[in-house]
Amino acid sequence: MLLKTFGWSFGVTAVGLAAAAFFWGWEAFALVAILSILEISLSFDNAVVNAGVLKKMNAFWQKIFLTIGILIAVFGMRLVFPVIIVAISAKVGPVEAVRVALDNPERYEQLVTDAHPAIAAFGGMFLLMIFLDFIFEQREHKWIGWLERPLARLGKVDGLSICIALIVLLVSAMTMATAAHQHGGAHADKSATVLLSGIAGLITYLIVGGLSGHFEDKLEEEEEREQEEEEAAKRAGKQPSAVGLAGKAAFFMFLYLEVLDASFSFDGVIGAFAVTNHIFWMALGLGIGAMYVRSLTVYLVRQGTLDDYVYLEHGAHYAIGALSIILLVTIKYQINEVVTGLVGVVLIALAFWSSVRRNRALAAAGGDGGDGDESARSEATSRV
Repeated sequence: MLLKTFGWSFGVTAVGLAAAAFFWGWEAFALVAILSILEISLSFDNAVVNAGVLKKMNAFWQKIFLTIGILIAVFGMRLVFPVIIVAISAKVGPVEAVRVALDNPERYEQLVTDAHPAIAAFGGMFLLMIFLDFIFEQREHKWIGWLERPLARLGKVDGLSICIALIVLLVSAMTMATAAHQHGGAHADKSATVLLSGIAGLITYLIVGGLSGHFEDKLEEEEEREQEEEEAAKRAGKQPSAVGLAGKAAFFMFLYLEVLDASFSFDGVIGAFAVTNHIFWMALGLGIGAMYVRSLTVYLVRQGTLDDYVYLEHGAHYAIGALSIILLVTIKYQINEVVTGLVGVVLIALAFWSSVRRNRALAAAGGDGGDGDESARSEATSRV
């Protein structure tokens, strides 16, 4: 199971590190390895959230996510995206941007750093909306009950998450963006840029998420029919087949996953410049890391980890919320990538440990995790 799921990741790692050592030497080998670890640590929460979406899709679209999706993730976000940033910032063509990246890495770093406010605003707003919609939704399992119960009740107010996101964006534009950090320690007023990019991130989330939800709703009747067929199969002594989202619904879920991955990769791409300015070393290191994130996502789905450890998804979404705020703060202040990565890891680790304690409490009480075991869940959660 482990080799089947992570086999491609192991293979890409071996080829990538060997290519780095062969073409550029041992320094490149070491830096590519560091970048891979950096990407995995920064994107672990991404894998957990991706798994929550991917488990709704059928086997075909899960394969698409691992093939076409990884090409988009590696070549699109880890290689093409930085070049596009340079092209837009320097107002040059993509070919010229690649030339700048290869011949003048210091200038390349400057252009990407100066474009960071726009990137942070777009990614920050997209991720913030994911967190807010999660925290305002009524859920069976509650990790931090004293906080999540009142927020779930507030979530009944229409458009609350959008209002809060816009307020956060406005405050960021009026505070952080008025003296945005630029290359070399300089500061510039990027209020208009942050507002425009943040609104673009919000619109992107609403469009992609709205289309996904729309096609999910349209499949409700079909899912009910499938459930009836499964029940009939069980009564007949047959093994029911598990069918996930397909067609348009799965396509928009796939699109949602790709935009989500793009938002998560912003901090990894920017943080990579703290390690190296070499465009191909960055692509190799971040690409290897992206492969492991993809494999980890599929592993979590196939093992049913999110069903067994019910607070993992909570921890990942809290990490998303923290990352969104960190991205907005980095418009003005520099935050070490180690801190960014540790925040997500710590929150997910706490959620995992809470899940383990909950399972132990339920086992001791002889429960099965249903609605009747709320007291056991509360007892386990209160120890967090």
